[in-house]
Amino acid sequence: MAARPQSDMIRPDERPCEEIDPRVEALVTELIGRVADKWTMILLEILEEHGELRFTQISRLVPDISQKMLTQTLRRMERDGMLTRKVHAVVPPRVDYALTPLGASLGEAFCGVWLWAEANLERVERAREDFDAR
Repeated sequence: MAARPQSDMIRPDERPCEEIDPRVEALVTELIGRVADKWTMILLEILEEHGELRFTQISRLVPDISQKMLTQTLRRMERDGMLTRKVHAVVPPRVDYALTPLGASLGEAFCGVWLWAEANLERVERAREDFDAR
């Protein structure tokens, strides 16, 4: 049996597209869309940096976000298991948010994008300048 060319080799941890669980594919598509929205990434970063925060503290740390968008983003993140929401029975009501290990791991996964951007910043800027000059 002849060896297949390297480009046709499938690594042991790879499966043909037909074998990919459609639920995993749907989750990846959904998470990329969600994390691609700037608010989720910003909230992941802020909660990672500051730890548990109250709604008003998050709002102050992200001054450009509306209250409605902050609420919607926090709810989506909570639903996906990225953060916890703790309501304290006090007057006025107090709600604290904190990253879960799942949320922290998602933030870590996207650190690669930051590293890529840092390594390729000048190349991207040069490409944009070249494009704009045409």
